[in-house]
Amino acid sequence: MKKFLIPLTLLMSTSYMSQAQNPLFEEFKGVHQTAPFSAIDNTHWMPAIDRGIANAQAEVDAITRQRSTPDFDNTIVALERVGKDLTRVLNVFFPLLSADADDEMMNISIEASRKLSEYSTNMILNEELWKRVKYVYDNRELYNLTPEQNMLLQNTYDSFALSGAALEGEDRETFKKLNAELSELTTKFGQNVQKELPTYEVWLTAADIDGLPESSVKAAAEAAAEKGRAGEYLFTLDQPVYMAFMKYSSRPDLRERMYRLYTGRNTSGEYDNTAVLRRIAELRLQIARLLGSKDYASHSLQRTMAQSVEGVYGLLDRLRDAYKPALRKEMNELAVYASKLEGRDVTIMPWDYSYYANKLKSEKYSFDEEALRPYFELGNVVDGVFGLATKLYGLKFTENKGIEVYHPDVKAYDVADADGKFIGVLYTDFFPRASKRPGAWMTGFRDQCVTESGVDQRPHVSIVMNFTKPTGDTPSLLTPYEVETFLHEFGHALHGLLTDVNYASLSGTSVYRDFVELPSQFNENYLTEREFLDGFARHYKTGESIPQELVDGLVSSAQFGAAYACMRQLMFGYLDMAWHTIDAPVGDVADFERRAVKQVEIFAPVEGTSISPQFSHIFAGGYAAGYYSYKWAEVLDADAFSLFKKNGIFDKATADSFRTNILMKGGTENPAELYRRFRGQEPGIEALLERDGIKPQIALPEKR
Repeated sequence: MKKFLIPLTLLMSTSYMSQAQNPLFEEFKGVHQTAPFSAIDNTHWMPAIDRGIANAQAEVDAITRQRSTPDFDNTIVALERVGKDLTRVLNVFFPLLSADADDEMMNISIEASRKLSEYSTNMILNEELWKRVKYVYDNRELYNLTPEQNMLLQNTYDSFALSGAALEGEDRETFKKLNAELSELTTKFGQNVQKELPTYEVWLTAADIDGLPESSVKAAAEAAAEKGRAGEYLFTLDQPVYMAFMKYSSRPDLRERMYRLYTGRNTSGEYDNTAVLRRIAELRLQIARLLGSKDYASHSLQRTMAQSVEGVYGLLDRLRDAYKPALRKEMNELAVYASKLEGRDVTIMPWDYSYYANKLKSEKYSFDEEALRPYFELGNVVDGVFGLATKLYGLKFTENKGIEVYHPDVKAYDVADADGKFIGVLYTDFFPRASKRPGAWMTGFRDQCVTESGVDQRPHVSIVMNFTKPTGDTPSLLTPYEVETFLHEFGHALHGLLTDVNYASLSGTSVYRDFVELPSQFNENYLTEREFLDGFARHYKTGESIPQELVDGLVSSAQFGAAYACMRQLMFGYLDMAWHTIDAPVGDVADFERRAVKQVEIFAPVEGTSISPQFSHIFAGGYAAGYYSYKWAEVLDADAFSLFKKNGIFDKATADSFRTNILMKGGTENPAELYRRFRGQEPGIEALLERDGIKPQIALPEKR
């Protein structure tokens, strides 16, 4: 048994000594070794993180003290296994920080992020460790490595080489300081977004709710009553509340008010992110230049399918040029329709789009999302989405109430293969609350790998969303968009659950950033497939199957607004790239943003609103210089699903190939090779254009 050296000051601290029963100090003993959430409180986090860092540093020291010649096992594999205690803690801390955190935990995260950044930087700048890694890499032809071992070696080498390991002298100290400040500011950015959202309350009366569906009105009335103001209506900026209001409210003044609140978040006051994001962008530029790149995007994109700034802009520009003519046609049609409906000339403003688009869509296709809600009761949708994995991959999901959960809204499931083999644990967390950040995501409490003793450690995966909550005696009834979101996150979950690799750093979604969205976006294709919908979409009261005319409306309307949706995503992609290709610090955020997105601008800029201060994906998440990856993966998912459409959407052979070549492989091989192996050819944008009903009217340039 290894003995790890813990600093004397840590051993002597009251905090450490008082944590003898800290549940984070030992392997979890719950069902399937799941986390004991109820036994953990905020006093446990920092002692456990401190202890984990100390143990990990001791393990690194043990590697560098070896006298034996560096090789793949004693250096690369040994380094892969460093930090087991720390990983166990962080794999619980960070998922909870996003899904169920209080102010104290957020404050703890600031200290934790600082210490973790320092630990990570010290490891990267450990000269003896870098020498060993480089020696193995330079002599890699001697080891007869498997493809997975080769990828682990390449990733390990790149993680050092691209993170400053070769820096010398003052540059090393500069790198440490920049990295520490960046870690602290990205944490602060995310917390500001999470903290400000619940502060918005829009109180309305019965005279203000015209056009809103019964589900929205009922939820707003209950929210008001809970605050002692029965007879009024409380609307928040929670995503399902906001989206329903913008789509159905007949009051343009109130839509404008909600829009300005939603898009004006974090631009002033206590949770202002403008100065924070400017500094984040500046720090990333300084780090990139210190590491030999001209900007952060050039540095970051080296380990992606796109490979370079030019590769990203090549795709964005091709899609921009293909979809722009269709966007002009869509927006002109919408303006004509709105003017006819109102009996006057109407200029479509950003707060008008959802309202008029929904009405036009309903008129053209006899399609009303609210009419679909009763057929998308959450329990039935769960059965349908889980059932998709059963049909494609033979998986079975059984709720296990013996597994402890971190909030009463959460459920835990045992996942098994067709032959009954245990695959992993899936947690589902569906509803908004003050302790949860907005949006939807997949994460994990434990990664799959083969342990040092040869045991296949199965993963614990979580999908977190913010769906419409139940009201009174009415269950949670989802919109088609929410069902699509469920399918998306469930695709990520399957990537995490079905992985079958040796090393945790290569398991599940640990793939190139512009490949990670393929399994999730692939799943979304099933929303408009009748064969899929017929299996679960039933009225929550009568049990009747979804009427064919509603299915027809959903399917036929799938291409409606495709150009608008694409251009909106391209806008985010161009904005992200603009922030990460700067060559000097940015002054005015709003002005910078307007110039960055002008080429894909849908509406004229609205004073006092901004995207960047809430753009958590790129300023607090893992998508810096990577938001384009959603469109990159969309090209892949459309191309991949076209094979299923050809062979049958539940075709077993095609599904087996997708599982074997994509879902099980994690990051063990180059994703371009994995995709070619599944598809038998290179992907192109043609399948995406066909799916969206886009007919290119101009030649598509290959490069920017």
